[in-house]
Amino acid sequence: MPKITIYTTMLCPYCVMAKRLLKQKGAEYEEINIGMSSTKRAEMQERAGGRHTVPQIFIDEIHVGGCDELYALDKDGRLDPLLAA
Repeated sequence: MPKITIYTTMLCPYCVMAKRLLKQKGAEYEEINIGMSSTKRAEMQERAGGRHTVPQIFIDEIHVGGCDELYALDKDGRLDPLLAA
Protein backbone atom coordinates (compact mmCIF):
# COMPACT_ATOMS: atom_id res chain seq x y z
CA MET A 1 0.00 0.00 0.00
CA PRO A 2 1.30 3.48 -0.78
CA LYS A 3 2.36 5.99 1.83
CA ILE A 4 -0.44 8.48 2.40
CA THR A 5 0.18 11.79 4.13
CA ILE A 6 -2.60 14.19 5.05
CA TYR A 7 -1.90 17.64 6.47
CA THR A 8 -4.72 18.79 8.76
CA THR A 9 -5.78 21.20 11.47
CA MET A 10 -8.10 20.62 14.39
CA LEU A 11 -11.81 21.17 13.87
CA CYS A 12 -11.50 21.18 10.07
CA PRO A 13 -14.64 19.52 8.65
CA TYR A 14 -12.96 18.87 5.29
CA CYS A 15 -10.09 17.11 7.06
CA VAL A 16 -12.60 14.91 8.89
CA MET A 17 -14.38 14.06 5.63
CA ALA A 18 -11.13 13.21 3.83
CA LYS A 19 -9.93 11.00 6.69
CA ARG A 20 -13.32 9.28 6.80
CA LEU A 21 -13.12 8.39 3.11
CA LEU A 22 -9.59 7.05 3.48
CA LYS A 23 -10.67 4.95 6.47
CA GLN A 24 -13.66 3.60 4.50
CA LYS A 25 -11.19 2.53 1.82
CA GLY A 26 -9.08 0.76 4.45
CA ALA A 27 -6.16 3.08 3.80
CA GLU A 28 -3.67 3.88 6.53
CA TYR A 29 -2.28 7.38 6.56
CA GLU A 30 0.09 9.66 8.41
CA GLU A 31 -1.69 12.73 9.74
CA ILE A 32 0.35 15.87 10.25
CA ASN A 33 -1.43 18.58 12.25
CA ILE A 34 -0.05 21.92 11.12
CA GLY A 35 -2.14 24.00 13.52
CA MET A 36 0.63 24.76 15.96
CA SER A 37 3.69 24.21 13.78
CA SER A 38 4.88 26.87 11.38
CA THR A 39 7.59 24.44 10.25
CA LYS A 40 5.07 21.77 9.25
CA ARG A 41 2.84 24.40 7.62
CA ALA A 42 5.80 25.61 5.54
CA GLU A 43 6.62 21.99 4.63
CA MET A 44 3.03 21.45 3.48
CA GLN A 45 2.99 24.64 1.41
CA GLU A 46 6.26 23.73 -0.27
CA ARG A 47 5.06 20.21 -1.11
CA ALA A 48 1.65 21.51 -2.25
CA GLY A 49 2.98 24.15 -4.62
CA GLY A 50 2.04 27.06 -2.38
CA ARG A 51 -1.45 25.89 -1.42
CA HIS A 52 -2.16 26.84 2.17
CA THR A 53 -5.58 25.31 2.88
CA VAL A 54 -6.16 22.00 4.61
CA PRO A 55 -6.37 19.19 4.07
CA GLN A 56 -3.53 18.66 1.62
CA ILE A 57 -3.27 15.00 0.70
CA PHE A 58 -0.36 13.09 -0.81
CA ILE A 59 -0.36 9.50 -2.01
CA ASP A 60 3.28 8.57 -2.22
CA GLU A 61 4.67 11.68 -3.91
CA ILE A 62 1.49 12.44 -5.86
CA HIS A 63 -0.21 15.60 -4.65
CA VAL A 64 -3.91 14.75 -4.69
CA GLY A 65 -4.98 18.16 -3.41
CA GLY A 66 -7.73 18.68 -0.87
CA CYS A 67 -10.92 16.97 0.19
CA ASP A 68 -12.85 17.88 -2.97
CA GLU A 69 -10.14 16.47 -5.19
CA LEU A 70 -9.98 13.26 -3.12
CA TYR A 71 -13.74 12.74 -3.48
CA ALA A 72 -13.55 13.55 -7.21
CA LEU A 73 -10.88 10.87 -7.66
CA ASP A 74 -13.14 8.41 -5.88
CA LYS A 75 -16.18 9.38 -7.97
CA ASP A 76 -14.17 8.96 -11.18
CA GLY A 77 -12.92 5.53 -10.09
CA ARG A 78 -9.31 6.69 -9.93
CA LEU A 79 -8.78 6.58 -6.14
CA ASP A 80 -8.84 2.80 -5.65
CA PRO A 81 -6.00 2.18 -8.17
CA LEU A 82 -3.87 4.82 -6.43
CA LEU A 83 -4.50 3.19 -3.07
CA ALA A 84 -3.75 -0.28 -4.45
CA ALA A 85 -0.39 0.70 -5.96
